[in-house]
Amino acid sequence: MIERVDTPKAPKAVGPYSQAVKAGGFLFMSGMLALDPETGLMVGETAEEQTVQIFKNIKAVLDAAGARIENTVKAIVYLEDIKDFGAVNKVYGEAFKDAPVLPARCAFQVVKLPKDGKVEIELTVAL
Repeated sequence: MIERVDTPKAPKAVGPYSQAVKAGGFLFMSGMLALDPETGLMVGETAEEQTVQIFKNIKAVLDAAGARIENTVKAIVYLEDIKDFGAVNKVYGEAFKDAPVLPARCAFQVVKLPKDGKVEIELTVAL
Protein backbone atom coordinates (compact mmCIF):
# COMPACT_ATOMS: atom_id res chain seq x y z
CA MET A 1 0.00 0.00 0.00
CA ILE A 2 1.21 3.48 -0.89
CA GLU A 3 -0.01 6.54 1.02
CA ARG A 4 0.58 10.19 0.18
CA VAL A 5 1.60 12.51 3.04
CA ASP A 6 0.85 16.22 2.80
CA THR A 7 0.58 18.93 5.43
CA PRO A 8 -0.13 22.66 5.17
CA LYS A 9 2.56 23.13 7.87
CA ALA A 10 5.24 22.45 5.24
CA PRO A 11 5.66 24.11 1.84
CA LYS A 12 3.48 22.88 -1.00
CA ALA A 13 5.25 20.85 -3.65
CA VAL A 14 6.66 23.10 -6.38
CA GLY A 15 5.86 20.47 -9.01
CA PRO A 16 3.86 17.29 -9.63
CA TYR A 17 5.01 15.31 -6.60
CA SER A 18 4.08 14.60 -2.97
CA GLN A 19 5.77 16.05 0.10
CA ALA A 20 6.29 12.44 1.17
CA VAL A 21 5.04 8.93 0.50
CA LYS A 22 4.59 6.05 2.95
CA ALA A 23 5.37 2.64 1.47
CA GLY A 24 6.80 -0.66 2.70
CA GLY A 25 7.38 0.52 6.27
CA PHE A 26 9.26 3.65 5.19
CA LEU A 27 8.58 7.31 4.63
CA PHE A 28 10.19 8.65 1.46
CA MET A 29 10.43 12.44 1.67
CA SER A 30 10.84 14.61 -1.38
CA GLY A 31 13.69 17.08 -1.36
CA MET A 32 12.83 19.89 1.02
CA LEU A 33 13.75 23.51 0.37
CA ALA A 34 13.79 26.42 2.82
CA LEU A 35 10.38 27.71 1.77
CA ASP A 36 7.99 29.39 4.17
CA PRO A 37 4.85 27.19 4.23
CA GLU A 38 2.53 30.21 4.31
CA THR A 39 4.13 32.45 1.68
CA GLY A 40 6.06 29.97 -0.47
CA LEU A 41 9.05 32.33 -0.33
CA MET A 42 12.61 31.31 0.46
CA VAL A 43 13.66 31.80 4.10
CA GLY A 44 17.27 32.75 4.86
CA GLU A 45 20.11 34.33 2.97
CA THR A 46 22.79 31.81 3.92
CA ALA A 47 22.96 28.03 3.53
CA GLU A 48 22.97 27.71 7.33
CA GLU A 49 19.81 29.83 7.71
CA GLN A 50 18.11 27.88 4.94
CA THR A 51 19.04 24.57 6.56
CA VAL A 52 17.37 25.67 9.81
CA GLN A 53 14.13 26.31 7.87
CA ILE A 54 14.49 23.05 5.97
CA PHE A 55 14.54 21.08 9.22
CA LYS A 56 11.44 22.96 10.43
CA ASN A 57 9.72 21.88 7.21
CA ILE A 58 11.01 18.32 7.58
CA LYS A 59 9.67 18.15 11.13
CA ALA A 60 6.22 19.25 9.92
CA VAL A 61 6.12 16.46 7.33
CA LEU A 62 7.43 13.91 9.82
CA ASP A 63 4.74 14.94 12.32
CA ALA A 64 2.03 14.60 9.64
CA ALA A 65 3.31 11.11 8.83
CA GLY A 66 3.61 10.02 12.46
CA ALA A 67 7.35 9.55 11.97
CA ARG A 68 10.42 10.61 13.94
CA ILE A 69 13.64 12.13 12.68
CA GLU A 70 15.60 9.71 14.91
CA ASN A 71 14.43 6.89 12.60
CA THR A 72 16.01 8.39 9.48
CA VAL A 73 17.97 5.73 7.62
CA LYS A 74 19.20 7.76 4.64
CA ALA A 75 19.72 11.44 3.92
CA ILE A 76 20.76 13.21 0.75
CA VAL A 77 22.00 16.79 0.95
CA TYR A 78 22.22 18.90 -2.19
CA LEU A 79 24.36 22.03 -1.96
CA GLU A 80 24.57 24.91 -4.38
CA ASP A 81 28.16 25.41 -3.16
CA ILE A 82 30.17 22.65 -1.47
CA LYS A 83 31.93 25.39 0.53
CA ASP A 84 28.73 25.56 2.60
CA PHE A 85 29.20 21.96 3.74
CA GLY A 86 30.52 22.89 7.20
CA ALA A 87 27.74 25.38 7.97
CA VAL A 88 25.04 22.96 6.77
CA ASN A 89 26.67 20.06 8.62
CA LYS A 90 26.48 22.05 11.89
CA VAL A 91 22.68 22.41 11.62
CA TYR A 92 22.31 18.87 10.29
CA GLY A 93 24.25 17.46 13.25
CA GLU A 94 22.04 19.33 15.70
CA ALA A 95 18.92 17.93 14.01
CA PHE A 96 20.17 14.36 14.51
CA LYS A 97 21.75 14.81 17.96
CA ASP A 98 19.28 12.40 19.62
CA ALA A 99 19.44 9.70 16.95
CA PRO A 100 20.76 6.41 18.36
CA VAL A 101 22.18 5.63 14.90
CA LEU A 102 23.08 8.43 12.52
CA PRO A 103 21.59 8.02 9.04
CA ALA A 104 23.62 7.00 6.03
CA ARG A 105 24.20 10.14 3.97
CA CYS A 106 25.66 11.64 0.87
CA ALA A 107 26.16 15.33 0.17
CA PHE A 108 27.21 16.94 -3.06
CA GLN A 109 27.28 20.18 -5.00
CA VAL A 110 24.77 20.69 -7.78
CA VAL A 111 24.65 23.31 -10.49
CA LYS A 112 21.34 24.86 -9.41
CA LEU A 113 18.45 24.14 -7.05
CA PRO A 114 14.77 25.02 -7.50
CA LYS A 115 13.72 28.50 -6.36
CA ASP A 116 17.43 29.45 -6.22
CA GLY A 117 17.84 27.55 -2.96
CA LYS A 118 21.26 27.03 -1.46
CA VAL A 119 20.37 23.67 0.13
CA GLU A 120 17.89 20.86 -0.45
CA ILE A 121 17.56 17.80 1.80
CA GLU A 122 15.66 14.57 1.30
CA LEU A 123 15.18 11.79 3.84
CA THR A 124 14.12 8.15 3.97
CA VAL A 125 12.68 7.32 7.40
CA ALA A 126 11.72 3.97 8.93
CA LEU A 127 8.16 3.97 10.28
